[in-house]
Amino acid sequence: MKKQKNSFSFSKSLLKIIGLGLIMSFISISSAFAQANPETYRVFDSKGNPATLAQIIEAIGQNDVVFLGEQHDDSVCHALQFEIFKAAIDKYSANRKVALSMEMFERDVQYIVNEYLNGLITEKKFMDDARPWGNYKTDYRPLVELAKEKKFEVIAANSPRRYVNMVSRGGRTTLNGLSPEAKKFLPPLPYAEASETYSKKFKALMGSSPEAQAGIDNILSSQSLWDAGMAYSMSESLKKNKGELIVQLNGAFHSENRLGTVEHLLKYRPKAKVLVVTMRYEEDFKNFDKTKHTDIGDFVILTDTKQPRSKR
Repeated sequence: MKKQKNSFSFSKSLLKIIGLGLIMSFISISSAFAQANPETYRVFDSKGNPATLAQIIEAIGQNDVVFLGEQHDDSVCHALQFEIFKAAIDKYSANRKVALSMEMFERDVQYIVNEYLNGLITEKKFMDDARPWGNYKTDYRPLVELAKEKKFEVIAANSPRRYVNMVSRGGRTTLNGLSPEAKKFLPPLPYAEASETYSKKFKALMGSSPEAQAGIDNILSSQSLWDAGMAYSMSESLKKNKGELIVQLNGAFHSENRLGTVEHLLKYRPKAKVLVVTMRYEEDFKNFDKTKHTDIGDFVILTDTKQPRSKR
């Protein structure tokens, strides 16, 4: 009897621990990001007219893919991404499959992401093997956990960095030497060149010094591999899941002005409907500078640069 009592006591304690873990997991998802303080951002349309998050959510429903272009260390932006993703789920998931697509994971770890989402491996093993970014826990985990809770797909969208690095060092033809197994993690070769507009923008960003321009064409080709990889990952998901809504997270440069990844996606799926939301932090975030911000997104969200930065 004493042994049975001890066994019962142990089981009761174990249930308490499991229950507490489930409660804490729920709390971590639902309150990981408090609702973004409206005093730390402003929403505009592409021309600078005041807009709202509600208008963005409404517009999302008319599209196949919404790009949420970020500055990677913008804590306000990350809170807004979670808010927009959750609102899209609440509004559209009853009638459409919703997926989260992320620059922050590479295509060769998709099976690891899937194993975690399906509860086959622990979060620790997922973190050990999926190569998450340094700010994953603070900025991206809440979105992944929400997708996991809702049983939605998370697309590890990016081309593996080792192959992007190959191109930046030796040019796009270096990919031809990869094995058939390795090429499965890339968009179909040869992937498209960057558009003229995107090329000019990229080279201007890199600067005009001889050091910046050394090997610039290879660096641009590696950037295009980055863009094409994300675009192909989404196009394959759209092909597989009719009527799907994809929420894509990426650095703003990859999608602003509807260039880069957007251009590649429309090459793979010309009929896809795309919404671009570009987020930037600015000192004067309450005012839309038409010389800087016009048409960088279908919607533009300016955030307060004085807010704490995320740490990668």
